[in-house]
Amino acid sequence: MDLSISLPDWAIQEQNKLPEFLPRVEDQMREVIRFSQWNIDHQTGGPFAAGIFERHSGKRIMLGVNRVVPLGISSAHAEIVTLSMAQRLLGSWNLGDTSMPEMQLVVNWRPCAMCYGAVIWSGVRSLVIAGSDDACESITGFDEGPIHPQWKEELIRRGISVQDNVLYEQAIEVFKRFRDAGYLVYNGRSKE
Repeated sequence: MDLSISLPDWAIQEQNKLPEFLPRVEDQMREVIRFSQWNIDHQTGGPFAAGIFERHSGKRIMLGVNRVVPLGISSAHAEIVTLSMAQRLLGSWNLGDTSMPEMQLVVNWRPCAMCYGAVIWSGVRSLVIAGSDDACESITGFDEGPIHPQWKEELIRRGISVQDNVLYEQAIEVFKRFRDAGYLVYNGRSKE
């Protein structure tokens, strides 16, 4: 048996066009949100994207997108895809390894229950998100799972800083476009 998770061709091409450094979190998030929109435009996955950047320099390591439906893999969320590809690219399962710069994960919404665990176990030292309220679930219908009530504090306690509400409205617009286009909302208990 073998498992392969790949990025769509457009994501590889667009990533290669980006500057090597995006020092401002707003610029990082802008690209992540663009990738989330393109993912639904190209029908290559859900409305989610993520990026790994060196925290202090803004060096781009990897941008990834949600690949659940096209690959038939329920765990192929944007965070999992991006973290896994960055780990493979950097040659370490631990993105918090002291031999490398601190890594930052930028995501177009708060991680779901599964991806929340992946953030902790990945070794990243910073999480930047567009939003964390219930807007994603209420707009799209996705079930993001139960999150610890003090989820931010739990990350901080583990040495992971959290920056919330970066380009909130832009992220919300992608979710509205996804909803309005009638794309599949994949929840494990749905009848789809």
